[in-house]
Amino acid sequence: MELIWVGAGAGALVLVGLFALRRRRSAEARQSKQAHEAAQKRDPPVDIGETYEFGITEFTDHHSGDRVAVGKVEGFVLFVEDVPSSLTPGDVVRAKVLSFNRGHTSADARFVATL
Repeated sequence: MELIWVGAGAGALVLVGLFALRRRRSAEARQSKQAHEAAQKRDPPVDIGETYEFGITEFTDHHSGDRVAVGKVEGFVLFVEDVPSSLTPGDVVRAKVLSFNRGHTSADARFVATL
């Protein structure tokens, strides 16, 4: 009889944990959506043809299929192509903005130099 109560209690704890995890993910998704909507309403803090200095936050596969560096200028995301393979997240680079992506919430840029 006690084993049944232990199993029921463990099952209840699992359900509570899953519910809490789902709420947390839901809150993170909501924050991400709000940030994206806010970015769509503001003017980009960068201009096409200009160069900017910023730190690489990560590397990712871009929609072009190439590996690109990701960085931010005033919270605005730049996808930087032609970055030397020796660079790692945290390195500071200079890149020239080539074009805005749909919705002007990010831009493509080309690597110019390492700082």
